[in-house]
Amino acid sequence: MKTIILNEAGSVDNLQYIESVKPTINSNEVLVQTISLGINVIDYKVRSNEGALNWIHGADRPAIIGWDLSGTVVEVGDAVSDFKIGDAVFGMVNFPGKGNAYAEFVAASSAHLTLKPANISHQEAAAATLAALTAYQAVVEKASLKKGDKVLIHAASGGVGHYATQIARYLGAYVIGTSSAKNREFVLQNGADKHIDYTTENFQEIVSEVDFVLDTVGGDTILKSLEVIKEGGTIITITTSNLSDEILEKAKAKNVNLSFLLVQSSGENMLELAQLLEKGIIKSHISKTFSFDQMGEAHLHLEKGRTVGKIVVDL
Repeated sequence: MKTIILNEAGSVDNLQYIESVKPTINSNEVLVQTISLGINVIDYKVRSNEGALNWIHGADRPAIIGWDLSGTVVEVGDAVSDFKIGDAVFGMVNFPGKGNAYAEFVAASSAHLTLKPANISHQEAAAATLAALTAYQAVVEKASLKKGDKVLIHAASGGVGHYATQIARYLGAYVIGTSSAKNREFVLQNGADKHIDYTTENFQEIVSEVDFVLDTVGGDTILKSLEVIKEGGTIITITTSNLSDEILEKAKAKNVNLSFLLVQSSGENMLELAQLLEKGIIKSHISKTFSFDQMGEAHLHLEKGRTVGKIVVDL
């Protein structure tokens, strides 16, 4: 089968294409023939940074990375009852943990997958995995967003941001999204009530008394967000768990619930997302697609940090 491996972290030239044998599945796994892959910031960070690669894979080499996939079940483990051969499935598999999605066939825990809605493509499904799961777990599970809440979503045109905007709007929140001016209409079309151009405007001078902030940017964004969050509000960041003393002290002074979210694989959450996708409540925006032999180009495109929505790789 076609496989991309890493023997060591580094440039995209370290992504090596090989032919390998199909993986053997455990009793609680299914073997998925991959049709489309979603790639994320974590992909190129693990590919380019030895520390990140070691965090995920330890000393095991060669490593196969990648977590987001959509495809067809071709084998089913003895203990699996939810799926059968021929099922179209999608999900984020084995995260945080050893990624193995950059391959033609992937052994995946059945607990990390759900059935793909018939009315969306494999590309749309693959896109709506890590990014959509992150948005769902932040907005629904951790923030418990409710109707009437005022929400500020940073980088609302990005992978996580465009899903978070749609989910928050569906829950009845008043959504404020930041992006550059060229993506204003996209952010508003996704359900934001107000757009802020971060290149020319300071959001902390425009909004106040926000119930919830989703930080997907990092840097001084959290510190600035603490100026606009209301007493007892919630800030979730997906960028770093290493928060400064200044940030922690300011959050404590305002009784702000500040936390870092590391997304977790979850078939249950994927089922919720599948239902939202099937009903058209959320939609995947795919700005660019690449073929499997263009994985390096896909990484370089994503590293520019200007992707609107998601990019997808097709096998």
